[in-house]
Formats: sequence, structure tokens, C-alpha cells
Amino acid sequence: MIKFELKTASRNQMIDITSKIAENIPGKFDGIVVIYVPHTTAAVTINEGADPSVRTDILYKLSKLAPQNDSYSHMEGNADAHIKAALIGNSATVIVEKGNMIMGTWQKIFFCEFDGPRTRKIMMELIAR
Repeated sequence: MIKFELKTASRNQMIDITSKIAENIPGKFDGIVVIYVPHTTAAVTINEGADPSVRTDILYKLSKLAPQNDSYSHMEGNADAHIKAALIGNSATVIVEKGNMIMGTWQKIFFCEFDGPRTRKIMMELIAR
């Protein structure tokens, strides 16, 4: 397992971690890489990375679905972050061929922060074919 940390800068943000994942994949590796976030208020997803407004739109819609200030029972003040993380998910899997992730032209891997700023852990596991 490969682990690394990421420092986030704001309460809600999406950070492109594609290159960090790619640099940890050996050149001749064939199989899959699983990216996992061990946090209940953060997530990981694959989406368009060419146009930054896509990230803005995703965060905007999530803020409408789970606003920060609502009538939540969870008293820590971050119930919205738990809901957003549950909607997005805590892992992503990508096929790897000859050390290269097989992704669509515009796809990138994003770490999603919903309760920052914080220092977060990201784990990845390579599973050979």
C-alpha cells in the first residue's frame, strides 16, 4: 500500500491528484489501482479536469443538496460534510496498462474536501493482473 498526505486550503474543494497517483505506478505495471480516502468527511471521484468550472458546479450543487447550516442532528457542525462524502464515495478504481492509467481524455482523479482545511491521508493499492 502507498500512502501520502494532502493539505487542503478551504472547507470545500476538489484537488486534482491524478499526477500524484500516476507517479506511484511502476512503468511496466498491469492491473488496477484503487484510490481510497479513510475519512468520513472527504471523498474521491473521477470527473472532468479540463474545465475548472465543472469542479465549481459540483461543489455548488453539493452545497444545495447538503447546506452547511441546516437542521441536522449531528452536533459537531459538519453533518453536511458527512452527507457530501457519502454521496461521492471514499474510493475510485482505475485500470492500469503498462504503467499508464486508462482514463478518458478529460478525466482526472479528484480528492474532495468537505470539512477543511485539514491534513488528509490518501491510500492507493496496486493490484496486479
